[in-house]
Amino acid sequence: MKLRSDEVTKGFERAPHRSLLKAMGVIDNEMDRPFIGVVNSWSELIPGHIHLDKLGESVKAGIRLAGGVPFEFSTIGICDGIAMGHEGMKYSLPSRELIADTIELMVQAHRFDGMVMIPTCDKIVPGHLMAAGRLDIPTAVVTGGPMLPGFADDEERDLISVFEGVGERQNNNITDEKLKMLEDYSCCGAGSCAGLFTANTMACVTEALGMSLPGCGTAHAVDARKFRLAKETGMKIMELVEKNITARQIVTKQAFDNTIKVDMAIGGSTNTVLHLPAIAREFGLELPLERFDEMSRTTPHLTNLRPGGNHFLLDLERAGGIPAVMQRLGDMLDLDAMTITGQTWGQNLSNFVVVNPKTNAKIIKTLDDPAHPEGGIAILKGSLSPEGSVIKQSAVHPDMMVHSGPARVFDSEEESMHAIMDGKIKSGDVVVIRYEGPKGGPGMREMLSPTSAIAGMGLIESVALITDGRFSGGTRGPCIGHVTPEAAQGGPIALVQEGDTIQIDIPNRLLNIDVPPAVLEERRSRWTKPETKVKKGYLVRYQKSVGTASRGSVLE
Repeated sequence: MKLRSDEVTKGFERAPHRSLLKAMGVIDNEMDRPFIGVVNSWSELIPGHIHLDKLGESVKAGIRLAGGVPFEFSTIGICDGIAMGHEGMKYSLPSRELIADTIELMVQAHRFDGMVMIPTCDKIVPGHLMAAGRLDIPTAVVTGGPMLPGFADDEERDLISVFEGVGERQNNNITDEKLKMLEDYSCCGAGSCAGLFTANTMACVTEALGMSLPGCGTAHAVDARKFRLAKETGMKIMELVEKNITARQIVTKQAFDNTIKVDMAIGGSTNTVLHLPAIAREFGLELPLERFDEMSRTTPHLTNLRPGGNHFLLDLERAGGIPAVMQRLGDMLDLDAMTITGQTWGQNLSNFVVVNPKTNAKIIKTLDDPAHPEGGIAILKGSLSPEGSVIKQSAVHPDMMVHSGPARVFDSEEESMHAIMDGKIKSGDVVVIRYEGPKGGPGMREMLSPTSAIAGMGLIESVALITDGRFSGGTRGPCIGHVTPEAAQGGPIALVQEGDTIQIDIPNRLLNIDVPPAVLEERRSRWTKPETKVKKGYLVRYQKSVGTASRGSVLE
């Protein structure tokens, strides 16, 4: 079998290369075996990644069992929760491209024959998948797994409980002691936040794409099953290398269609509308924004998970996880799509057994009786967002599916937070936060702090929020993001003035500003692009190169 690593290990002229490998303990016998990169995003900064060093050991054990030689290296990773609500969030989305670039550099320089990727959280998983598409070598992914729900005041909790608790405390609905209780008990250990937020959505997406073993996306961080899956994945990568099954043979157009349908069925994060097009591009495919809405209109929402519902990832795991969801969708999917098992999804599902049938029936609805008739995400267009915007419609109260109200305009997240926390936002208002897009931010910050404050202050069923930034997967309510063109590019959102009437019609996919076109043109003639806020560092380079959110905010 011809190996990429032969370029490093074979021939007398590679004696210096072998000498360096031997300096790390590699023996002659291993020089003839496949070299497997173990791409691990472990760090001491993120709960979702704090355990990945141990997961890496399981992967490496599997690789050795199957006759390979593992080499582990690390990638960076940013915790969106810790970066939230301040300047640090500007760096989160830009890290996605940097992660992909560094993986490319390491894998190409060292000529690995295959790789197992071990990411968990929001931008890290898509960054790894982008690199997989770009490199197109045999690849398998082990996502790190969700955190168990916390428990406080006789209720299961998660990180969003704490964020919304801040708004409740500001409104004097809870005491300092109650907020401290939420702080202490909501996040109880290793893993990605316990609801269907971006990290867990991306893990489920990875499994649906066929890049993880069935069950991996929902197997929890503290569950021994996760470590068994990691060991099995280490063994599986050796089969992929032997058969030369590369990432692009698995992740096809059919795989993306399946994945979007699964995303709609589970009610995943709006950030998938950024990440999946970016991943598709690295796999040589186009994934237009309109495709998400097409799938949403025809794919019912089957699982009511946090933040839109009251169930956690633990409930979905006990109900059978992504294989159970795909089994429900049945013929709506292309079951001939290949997976890293070496079998199709149809073959995988034929061997799938529901362990907890009562839980399965409770958590995963049927096509005949769904949680909602349409998928979790909707794409809105109109005079305020000509190129599109995104909302998690499954997390919107029925009374707010159609709404009209006065614009309350803010040119940054911080400005909006001051107004919300000072009680200046009233029922019926439409909060507009602009200059937070990929170029305008730069970095397209998440607006979880404002949306959680609105929810915590009891306004989630009467106040809408619109931004050219983006949202956490934990956001709920009538929150519309990714408005394009963004304000920094002179999009209509830059022309909104205080008191303008904003019209939202989710069923008809409309987002309009009730201002005559001639008035908007007059405002445009007076508009000037604000001076950039960043003067040095990575964000300057990012701002110059990043494209529109409607195409995944990729570097052009």
